[in-house]
Amino acid sequence: MTRRRTLPPGRERPARQGAVSQQLRASRPETVPVGGPVSYGPRLARMGVWTALAAGPLALAVALAAPAGSAAQAAPAPAPSSSRVQADPSGTAAHFVELWLRADAAAPDGPVAAEVRRMAPQAELPSRSRDAGSPAAVRVTPLRTVVMPGGGGWTVTVAAVTDERRAPSPGGGSDQAVVQPAARYFAVNGTGGQDGGPLVVTGSPAEVAAPEAAQSSPSVFGRAVPSTGPLAVSLTEFLRTYLAGPGGQGAGVERYLSPGVRLSAPTAAVYTRVEVKDVAADTEAAAGTAVPGDGSRARVRVRVEGSDAAGTRWPLEYRLAVTARAGRWEVSALDTGSPAPASAGAASPTAPSTATSGGTR
Repeated sequence: MTRRRTLPPGRERPARQGAVSQQLRASRPETVPVGGPVSYGPRLARMGVWTALAAGPLALAVALAAPAGSAAQAAPAPAPSSSRVQADPSGTAAHFVELWLRADAAAPDGPVAAEVRRMAPQAELPSRSRDAGSPAAVRVTPLRTVVMPGGGGWTVTVAAVTDERRAPSPGGGSDQAVVQPAARYFAVNGTGGQDGGPLVVTGSPAEVAAPEAAQSSPSVFGRAVPSTGPLAVSLTEFLRTYLAGPGGQGAGVERYLSPGVRLSAPTAAVYTRVEVKDVAADTEAAAGTAVPGDGSRARVRVRVEGSDAAGTRWPLEYRLAVTARAGRWEVSALDTGSPAPASAGAASPTAPSTATSGGTR
């Protein structure tokens, strides 16, 4: 019986192990190295996708962290305006009528006739008789202007107040002609004025009737104020002082005004006598016999007759705002074309608007 030989550890059957390694190499396919360039396209594509996914939340965080007003926005371009500026023809029409009333066809080369033809080349001049002469005074005021759409021209109605010599009426006791003021109305037609351009009158004026007046609306002053009441007494004293002029008591008008109100008295006309004819208010409190609490306000209309030094009596009408304070009525505004104060029976004691020179609030 043959005994096997025992080898040292680590050196058992080397020939058998080498044979097994050769069998494994023979069973695998042999790999041949390739010498061409390696493509990095798929790797870069994967990197781009991950970068985009990471940039999304980052951009959102930056947008939320930015201040609300930091982004500058372009201002919208202004839309082109289709409106065109139209020159006001009222002054031209009034000046033309004043010159035309003074012109005479017998003096076509005179300065007045030359100015008329410059403004209206097609206008004809009036032919005057030797006895009539030209008006002594002419005052022309534009009243109404109508502009046709689309550059179709314009029409201005003017009022001319002239001093005309009229023959005396039979049995008048005088043979001399009398100069009397007369109001005449003319319509002037013209073209031009688009975009503020020059104006031209297209012919002689047309004498027309006076423009119709609009119907008057119901008055807000429906409460009659008694002549012996505290409001009527205060307003009578105020207007007598206000109309006294610089030679009278006009400088003492301040004591009838509310605190902070300034009012200048007129100086051109001086009335020797002022009489209050009628006082009406828009609140019941103002029409009462007692002064209401402080801060109560009202609007009033006062009709006055003033007599000047020549004895002429002038009917005048005033509209005022009054405020109660310390047991009396005080003038807080005099309407001279500014918006009227709101009527209120009991207003807050806030200081009223300050009036400027002449009473304009």
